[in-house]
Amino acid sequence: MSTSAEPPPLSASPAAEPYGRIVVRAALWLALLAPLFYSTYGFANWLASTRDHVGSIVFAWERHIPFLAWTIVPYWSINLFYGLSLLLNDSRQGVDRLAGRYLTAQVVAVSCFILFPLTATFVRPTTSGLPGLLFAVLGGFDKPFNQAPSLHIALLVIIWDHWRQRLPGPLLTLWHGWCFLIGASVLTTWQHHFIDIPTGALLGVFALWLFPARGELPFAGFRLTADAKARRLALCYALGAILALVGASIGVFYSAIALLLLWSSLAVAIVAFAYAGAGAKVFQKTADGYVSLASRILLWPYRLGARINVWAWTRKLPPVVAIADGVFLGRFPDAAEADRFGTVIDLAAELERPRYAPGRWESFGMLDLLSPPAEALDRAATAIEPARRQGTVLVCCALGFQRSATVVAEWLVASGRSHTPAQAQKQLAASGRPVHFQDEPA
Repeated sequence: MSTSAEPPPLSASPAAEPYGRIVVRAALWLALLAPLFYSTYGFANWLASTRDHVGSIVFAWERHIPFLAWTIVPYWSINLFYGLSLLLNDSRQGVDRLAGRYLTAQVVAVSCFILFPLTATFVRPTTSGLPGLLFAVLGGFDKPFNQAPSLHIALLVIIWDHWRQRLPGPLLTLWHGWCFLIGASVLTTWQHHFIDIPTGALLGVFALWLFPARGELPFAGFRLTADAKARRLALCYALGAILALVGASIGVFYSAIALLLLWSSLAVAIVAFAYAGAGAKVFQKTADGYVSLASRILLWPYRLGARINVWAWTRKLPPVVAIADGVFLGRFPDAAEADRFGTVIDLAAELERPRYAPGRWESFGMLDLLSPPAEALDRAATAIEPARRQGTVLVCCALGFQRSATVVAEWLVASGRSHTPAQAQKQLAASGRPVHFQDEPA
C-alpha cells in the first residue's frame, strides 16, 4: 500500500477523451472568464475610487521591502499560465473544475473589494524598458484599491496546484521556484501589502477545496438534514464561525490573531455545512485515510482542536482495549500506535491518517455525535472479519467511545459473538472503556 499523503499525480499524457473537445471547452471558459474578470475587477476599482476615503492595512516593516522592477515579469507570467492551465487537462470535467476554482476566487475576491476596499499606499518609482512597458499596461486597467484578498495570490495557489500534479521532478522544482517568484513579486512590485498574501492564499485553498480535482464536490446533492440533532450541531458550529469572524474583524490590525480567527471561522463554517446536510465528504478523506492538500490546510484549525479534544478525553485511558479474537477498540492512533495492528479501521471523518502510519488502513468516514448512516455502518462492520483473518484489527474513531463502539457492536452481533444488540453493548461496556451508542446496532 502506498503511504503517499496525496493521490498519484494526474497524467498529462494521452487524453482520456478527444483533446479537441477539451480545447473547445477551455476556449469557451476563457471567453466567459476573461471579460467577466475585466468588467467586475474594473467595476470594483471604479466603485472604490468614488469613495471619500479608502483605508489601508500596512505594517511599518513593509517600507523596507525593496522595489525590484524586473519582478513585474514573473508577476505578469501568471496570465500566461492562467490560460495554459485550462488547456492542460485530460477531460472536460478537469477543465470545468479548474474554471470553477477560477470563478470562485474571482467572485469572492471582487465581493471583498466592493464590500471592504483597501488601498495600496506605496508610490512606485518611474521605470523604463520592458518593466516600464509592463507597468504601464498594468496601470491601464489596475488601480491601487483591490487589495485583500489578493486575487493574484489566490489564482497563483490554484495554478501552482494544477501544474504540480503534472510536471516531473526537475521541471517540478523549477515550477516551485517560479511560483515563489510570482508570489514574492506582489510585494517587490509594490502592488500589494502583506495582509493581501495570506488572505489571498486562503481564498485559493478554499477554491481548491470547493472544486477538487477528483471525487465528489462538497456541495453535490446537498439537502438540509431532517435530523434535529444534526441541525443543532450545525447551528452551534455556525455560531462559532460567526464569533470567530467577528473576532477577526475586531482584531484586524493585529494580523496574526485576525488571520488565525479568519482561518478558524472558515474551517468551522465548513464543519457546520457538513452537519447541515453535506455530510462527511466535506473532509475529503480517501478510503485509505488521507485527505486532500486543500482539506489539510483549510481545516487545520478544526483538526487541531479535534486533536486537543482527543488528548483531553483520553489522556488517562488506555489507548485501546481488547474486545474479541484480535479485534481492539480505541482512540484515533498516532503512527506508533497504528504500527501495532495489521489493519486500522478508521471511522473519524475529521481526522487524517498519520503520515507515516504503516500497515493497512481502511477509512469509513462518519460524523461525530450522530448515528452512523446505515450503509456506512454495515460496510465498516463487514470489513472487520476479513481484516481480522489477516492479523490484529483496531477499530477507532476520535475518542473510541461512540462511532467505533457502534461498529464493533454491529460486528459482534453479525458474527454471532453476541446474540443481541444489548448483549453486544454489555460486552463492550465490560471492556472498561466508556462507550456510548447513538443508535442500537442492528
